[in-house]
Amino acid sequence: MTIYLPIAELPVAIFTVFAMGLAVGFISGMFGVGGGFLMTPLLIFTGVPPAVAVASVSPYMAASSFSGALSYWRKDMVDLPLAAVLLTGGLAGTVAGVALFLWLRMIGQVDLAIRISYTLLLGTIGSLMLVESVRAIARTRRGERPVVRRPGTRAWFMRLPLKLRFRRSRIYVSALPVVGIGFVIGLLGAVLGVGGGFILVPALIYLLRVPTQTSVGTSLVLTLVTMVAATVLHAEANGTVDVVLAFVLMVGGTMGAQFGARTGQTLKAEHLRLLLGLLVLSVAVRVAADLVSQPPDTYAVTVIEAAP
Repeated sequence: MTIYLPIAELPVAIFTVFAMGLAVGFISGMFGVGGGFLMTPLLIFTGVPPAVAVASVSPYMAASSFSGALSYWRKDMVDLPLAAVLLTGGLAGTVAGVALFLWLRMIGQVDLAIRISYTLLLGTIGSLMLVESVRAIARTRRGERPVVRRPGTRAWFMRLPLKLRFRRSRIYVSALPVVGIGFVIGLLGAVLGVGGGFILVPALIYLLRVPTQTSVGTSLVLTLVTMVAATVLHAEANGTVDVVLAFVLMVGGTMGAQFGARTGQTLKAEHLRLLLGLLVLSVAVRVAADLVSQPPDTYAVTVIEAAP
């Protein structure tokens, strides 16, 4: 059974799209990521234009993140004050990202920018997470005790002013780096169609020393709010949100996120980071291969409207 996507302007198999939403929703709930870093490339690989894929994934990520965040909320694994400070920068970053996305569309470079950014970003993050998690697992098997580092005792940005205490996360840090992290996540979400969880979760764990499970739950809350804002802004400024595509993805994603969140809460922290690192790195390799491979149609025709 096929359906026609009015904004993407192509027919797709509805059950295939639903299965994609279900699978990525499971990953979203398990790892505490919005799933956009995986869903956006998958849609591009199936023929959806990158600009439409980025914008249409935003409501899907909002729905799947809501489902996952609700599960973590019930387990008391969400730091709401920390999420509120992150959102201060996240919403500002979302507005800036939509403006940048609009400018890239105007100069005709949005597709290339999305592909190159995905390759560099995912490749770097995936490699770092993979190396760190393998070292942690090796230390555990050797019976070595993990190195305990007090939050913010040596990092220079932790000594900045405006310090706040987040009791659920058991940290006492400056609000400035927290707002900065939120801004970067919001910017990436609007430009690349990613929830930013694959960056936010490692940042909370390794930079701010937030417990892994609390990082996942708090990340889902930030993803939910920023993706709702990105959806509204993309629909208003760019008109690239395909409602039909987003709805099918949302149904599958909401169902999958519930099962993923339950699975993620039963895994060890180092194993959770290893799986996420492998997943991020594999997507980066696939996007890079698609970027350098020769397209089936060597030539393209673009219609440019003449100025009145």
